[in-house]
Amino acid sequence: MSLRITPLTDPAHGPRGRRLAWLASDADSIPVGTAFLRLFDGGQEHLAELDLRVHPAERRKGVGSRLLDSAVATARDNARRCVVAQAEAGSPGDHFLAARGFRKVLTLRFTRLPLAEVDTAGLAEIIERPHPGYRLMSWRGTAPDDLAETFAASRRAMDDMPMDDTDYGTVTWDVDRMRAAAKAVEQRGDHLHTVVAVDASDGSIAGFTELVVPGNGEGDGQHYGTGVLPEHRGHGLGRWMKAESIRQAHRDYPDLGGLLTDTADSNTHMRQINDGLGYAPTHTAHEHQLDL
Repeated sequence: MSLRITPLTDPAHGPRGRRLAWLASDADSIPVGTAFLRLFDGGQEHLAELDLRVHPAERRKGVGSRLLDSAVATARDNARRCVVAQAEAGSPGDHFLAARGFRKVLTLRFTRLPLAEVDTAGLAEIIERPHPGYRLMSWRGTAPDDLAETFAASRRAMDDMPMDDTDYGTVTWDVDRMRAAAKAVEQRGDHLHTVVAVDASDGSIAGFTELVVPGNGEGDGQHYGTGVLPEHRGHGLGRWMKAESIRQAHRDYPDLGGLLTDTADSNTHMRQINDGLGYAPTHTAHEHQLDL
């Protein structure tokens, strides 16, 4: 088929880098596929993330390969070491990436908690159980000024999260980046909710969990991350914070359907927390990586 690949200007320049885009169209200028390539910074300057989609009716005609060639060439031009892409296990995209030289480096399990089925009594029991030396705090949007520095510092809790064979790097966080990420959620009309565990001895944040809720309060919310600093692990803080996050969502958003989360298959600790809180599996995805 006659195919044209057009580079596009994408305004999605966020706190973690910039994004490039390409549109594939046929001889009649009808769009048949797209590719987006995010170029990371802040500790991940070696990495690019690909999101490639082809209309089902136009697959197996070379559209995906042409888009992939454009994206990979740009990643190389920007001195990237690898390109990662995600696809649902067993899907056409999963097979496409494997056939194009990507290797599977991580398995992700996606789960959902239906809020109508939440065990509120069980949540209350978890939340009210004493955690000596710690207290819970929460906010909506950007972290309060008096907690901004310690919240940014607490982000290193995610540095050792299981990523299996992914060449992920280490994300570098500071107050400006943390505020920019919260601002990005606000600008698209969604609500960012954060629950933290505070070390009562010095007021520093020992761990956090984040949840993003659609602006209209309907559909499903998405967990963005839960982490506890290594020196504070072993006290049940992750389960405590996540239970409080669920309680708040259930209380504040009566029309919200559920909460979504994804966890590395090898992250047995977080999977056990989610299972115990009532999250049920929905599907599995594979993270693929192409080394350049």
